[in-house]
Amino acid sequence: MTWRDAIALARRSVGRRGGRALLTVLAVALGAALLSSLLIASTAAKQRVLDQVSEGGPLAGIKVVPAAPNPGSLDSDNPSPGAPRPLDDAARARIAQLDNVVSVVPVVATPVLIVPPDTLPSGAALTPRDRGPIFDSEVGVDLARASSLPISLLDGRLPIADATTEVAVTLDFLSRIGVDKANAGRVLGTELMLGAPRAFGTGPGRHFRALWSRVVVVGVVAQEAGDGLLIAPIALAQTTREWTLRGSVIDDLGAKPSPYTALFVVAHGLEHVPDVRSEIASVGFSTSAPETLIAQVQRYLHVVELVLGGIGIIALAIAALGISNAMLAAIRERRREIGVLKALGAADRDVRRVFLVEAGALGFVGGTIGAMAGYGVASVLAAVVNNYLASQGLQTVSLGLPGALLVAVIGGATLLALGAGILPARRASRMPARQAIGDD
Repeated sequence: MTWRDAIALARRSVGRRGGRALLTVLAVALGAALLSSLLIASTAAKQRVLDQVSEGGPLAGIKVVPAAPNPGSLDSDNPSPGAPRPLDDAARARIAQLDNVVSVVPVVATPVLIVPPDTLPSGAALTPRDRGPIFDSEVGVDLARASSLPISLLDGRLPIADATTEVAVTLDFLSRIGVDKANAGRVLGTELMLGAPRAFGTGPGRHFRALWSRVVVVGVVAQEAGDGLLIAPIALAQTTREWTLRGSVIDDLGAKPSPYTALFVVAHGLEHVPDVRSEIASVGFSTSAPETLIAQVQRYLHVVELVLGGIGIIALAIAALGISNAMLAAIRERRREIGVLKALGAADRDVRRVFLVEAGALGFVGGTIGAMAGYGVASVLAAVVNNYLASQGLQTVSLGLPGALLVAVIGGATLLALGAGILPARRASRMPARQAIGDD
């Protein structure tokens, strides 16, 4: 018996039992759809994170702060060996020229008095942890480059880059005014009074005044750009800071004379972070970077991918059991046919070939349908997720067409079906012709 004969017999058998074959194909298709959709979604999410690392972004970021150089050293950039090297435009330009540096974003943190309102825009009363103004810091950054900073938008939107009356608040601020994370959206539209403090005089006669302004909360964020309860456009923070620095005493207020509080440096990929940190340290600044955290994130992403793939494989294994059960049932129904084949001279391998072709065909068709359906499901989910990300001002996820993954799912479904059909095929091939023909 040739392969062509085996394929013809298998096709005729499937045609005679169309209902059972359809159910078997659907079982395989469901398993393949679950596996492919889970793998496509997890691969896209993983690739999104890895792109941030490889192309540069918050995950490949380095926070640079002033540090006092070696007292015994002296160079032209910092002629005072005991004084901290200032973070100014010259330092920013020098760091930007280092190898494997994608961008350098300045950060300005300045002390500020925050007077929250008694009620939220919805009319709900606030129950602040402490009564009176909150003394903390306002962190100013170039919000036009927010994608390069460790700032995650949780609700609302980020302030416009050149706005002078918009801020975003952190979860710590919500805690200070008695609002939990689940109700973060309720603070949107809240007006805050901000006071830039300045000290006048020295000694016992010293007193403080504040330059007051009114701002509106437009977003809630989680951020690691600087220590502070508010995120504001950098121009607004610089204006506040300049007022404070013109006072007679600034140390008591926590203000620093350096033009920038910190610089956030984005390296050209995670693998370059150690080298960039070393070069920045040689310039005379202190650095910190979440390298250990990034490695852990990569490991967790791999674990999630394995778990999701395992769930899909379990679904395919259940479908394979269905194929095996269907094939065993077919053997009982086709005993006479098997006996006739053997009486006509068909060898055991010929009978096995017919059943394996049938099982493989069911697996291939089911796997193909399932892989396409899985891609469709993943595309719909991606569209829903991207709509949400776009509404939050975040970068969307691109699925692309993972051809290799879809081919792997189809091939896996086919091989699994063949594996499920081996036992029934062997059983059919070992059946004696006389027993098969004579059995009712």
